[in-house]
Amino acid sequence: MAKKKKEETPVPGSPAWMATFSDLMNLLLCFFVLLYASSTPDAAKFEQIAASFMQTVSILQGGEAAIGEDMMISNGVSQLNALDDYVQMMGKADEGDESNPNEGQPSKEEQEMLELSKNMASEIVKELESNKLDDLVNVDYNAQFVQLSLNGAIVFDSGKAEIKKSAIPTVSRVGDILKKYDKCVVEIEGHTDNVPIHSLKYENNLYLSAARAITVYEYLIENKKMNPEYLKASGYGDNLPVASNKTESGRAKNRRVEIKIYNRLSSKNR
Repeated sequence: MAKKKKEETPVPGSPAWMATFSDLMNLLLCFFVLLYASSTPDAAKFEQIAASFMQTVSILQGGEAAIGEDMMISNGVSQLNALDDYVQMMGKADEGDESNPNEGQPSKEEQEMLELSKNMASEIVKELESNKLDDLVNVDYNAQFVQLSLNGAIVFDSGKAEIKKSAIPTVSRVGDILKKYDKCVVEIEGHTDNVPIHSLKYENNLYLSAARAITVYEYLIENKKMNPEYLKASGYGDNLPVASNKTESGRAKNRRVEIKIYNRLSSKNR
């Protein structure tokens, strides 16, 4: 009877190939961690570090040739750069850009323009209050101009562009205020609600709003001797409502004349 072959006792521990594979994975992990930890916007510096690391560690036989003419290094560096830029961008969005802390803030010129408009609006409000017109004229301002808004129902009859006799004192006192800014560009805008008009004189609300603006324009030139070089008139019809046209109160707010007085700096650009 043949002698039974003695079975070999398995060697305890992991197979030899697994240890080699684990070492390779650890080296690759260290390689990319080093690249990420050293990441800066300088791509050339990344390539130098990566190439130096490859030469020192010698992960693959043949060095550069074994990984395809630096293709793997270049692609890895490019992706890590993009990731680094994204992380930096998100951090700046939360904390603000330390390299330019004034980004998003108004420039010195814009601040100066806003201050000019603010002072002008304050002066105009005082004038309106002294003439008891503060309930009839609304005042607003921005960095470019101060806006006076007159209720159209006070100045004009429905469907007409002639200044009402009862409104002439109001328009006259507003004109006196405007004369103090005779070197500033002044724009007169007519606005209406969206209710269609039925008039042989005015084809639609756009014509009516333009006619009202021109009426105020001519009044200021003829009666207040304002320089037409600095005056403009335009009509917008019902295209720029400030309130809903679904209610009577809203339509009343939309029937208005707006006068924009551009401050000294913004007038130069108009």
